[in-house]
Amino acid sequence: MRRAWLGALLAGWLTAAGGVAAPHGGQAADHAADKDRLYTPAQLRADFEHMYRGLQSAHVDLYAFTSRQALDQRYRQLYAQLNQPLTLLQAKTRFELFAADVRMGHTRIDSPASDWRNYRAAGGKGFPLEIRVVDGRVYVAANLSGVDAIKPGDEMASIDGQSVQHWLKRTEQHVSAETSYMADSLMEYDFAIYLWIELGPVDGFDVVLQRDGSEPQSVRVPARTSAQMESSRAQQPPSLDLETPLRAAKMLDDHVAYLRPGPFYNVEAKTEAEGWDVSAFQQFIDRSFESFLDAHADSLIIDLRGNPGGDNLFSDVMVSWFATRPFRFASQFKIKVSEESTAANADRLANDAAAAGPISRKFAELYARSKVGDVVDFDIPLAYPREGRRFTGKVFVLVDRHSYSNAVSVAALVQDYKFGVVLGEATSDMATTYGAMEQFRLPQTGLSVGYPKARIVRPNGDLGAKGVTPDIAIRIPVIQTPADDVLQQAQAIARGSRQGG
Repeated sequence: MRRAWLGALLAGWLTAAGGVAAPHGGQAADHAADKDRLYTPAQLRADFEHMYRGLQSAHVDLYAFTSRQALDQRYRQLYAQLNQPLTLLQAKTRFELFAADVRMGHTRIDSPASDWRNYRAAGGKGFPLEIRVVDGRVYVAANLSGVDAIKPGDEMASIDGQSVQHWLKRTEQHVSAETSYMADSLMEYDFAIYLWIELGPVDGFDVVLQRDGSEPQSVRVPARTSAQMESSRAQQPPSLDLETPLRAAKMLDDHVAYLRPGPFYNVEAKTEAEGWDVSAFQQFIDRSFESFLDAHADSLIIDLRGNPGGDNLFSDVMVSWFATRPFRFASQFKIKVSEESTAANADRLANDAAAAGPISRKFAELYARSKVGDVVDFDIPLAYPREGRRFTGKVFVLVDRHSYSNAVSVAALVQDYKFGVVLGEATSDMATTYGAMEQFRLPQTGLSVGYPKARIVRPNGDLGAKGVTPDIAIRIPVIQTPADDVLQQAQAIARGSRQGG
């Protein structure tokens, strides 16, 4: 099932160490309201130039993964192609190609996700097979096509006569990601969107599938509306649901406790300021750990699978229950001082100080005493183990490729400080990352350009561009059922550790 809350957050601005508010003013809304407006080549080129100049000025390390020579060449190529009028959606997807070539998850242009939602709400049809990508091979994760010959778990060999690897490459050219593994993980959510971007509305797809080594089978798959897909979903066997409820706490047996903390932000928030109100989350965490202690739990599984992350203000509340020494989520937090970041921060403070919070005020103080262009250390205060009653049993953190942002930071923190054992599959998002996103707007189209103003290094100081590798690997199956085989394996590991196994 596509997680609506995760999709919304990934399409927005995922941050570390403080949320980022969009710049104020109605320009973007005015532009978005007129989807058929055409922008002239002069307007498009002016914005494209503005985009690259702004990234060069504000990005903490723009050429970390793509050399300046390669990015300059790509800029000239795409600039030359802006030679005819384009709609806002067309401009988005052209600009998105350049942002993706930076090869950094937190360097992005406005996503076409909102255009896709509007298209679908108006009855637009799309690709009806959800996918799972494993080592470059693509499998059917959910069949919403109404074609009974297709089964979840079938391997997809080609679409419309082109290999599925060709289609992955074509769709992933739009995706900002450090690695192909991360791009694949994001495409498990967005493959249908980018097929639509690449092909436009179509009636159907010729798909070649293979099952368990049998002969390949060609199937005509109709494009379907949202209503048709949801009707098919209701007729499918139930799949694993990690959303209902978003937060959960229970005993799995007499000794093993289970905590699914959900996103590390206030999911009940009605305003942006409320999004960073930790009080309800803290009450849930405190109640959960009290109940585990009352039940005499001596092992705990913290489930961060499919977790979009959020803010360490929330996760520190959880970690303090079992931390054995003072901790911080990063060993280094280096900020690039720029006019763009200073202006975005000032805008937040001027227009919504409650939403901006104390982190934005600290940024303002840092910018005031630093020179534009400097890369300076941002002090991260230590968090401390909880006083009084604490959980002293063994802790296991369960992650997968869809653990993002602060969820990855939590796994890295637990691993690096040896607060517990990490289980599952490697995260696709980075443990040492370029984050703390800001954004600036392009003057002609009103599009937002997001960029990382900080380099955030995991607690152990490892600078490698990689995710968190679990201490104990658990293979995540292509099709996950409510029986949750992965959690059963994690529970067996937790029980075995109690017995000294």
